Amino acid sequence: MKQAIVARTDVGMGEGKLAAQVAHASLSAYETADDRARRRWKDGGQKKIVLKATSERDLHELSELADREGIPNALVRDAGHTQLEPGTVTALAVGPADEQAVDRVTGDLSLL
Repeated sequence: MKQAIVARTDVGMGEGKLAAQVAHASLSAYETADDRARRRWKDGGQKKIVLKATSERDLHELSELADREGIPNALVRDAGHTQLEPGTVTALAVGPADEQAVDRVTGDLSLL
């Protein structure tokens, strides 16, 4: 079991903002998973990786692929209180799900 969080590198988020967006994505996707997946992921140590994307389009395409694969996922839109315009898509979490399933969606991406 694992979760991949994909963050945009093209919007100029500071390190703290990036960390917050990654956390939002992780928790939001966790909440969309079924009880069995959540339990297996928690019991297995909550494995996560953080990857990079270079555009909003990348995140939407990955989300659509995860949907087709039946993998829980969540896109994060910033509220716009600090660094970004309201509604800016900042991150996507894919999983928790079986590692091979997550890799089918995000396996070609680079680590952040």
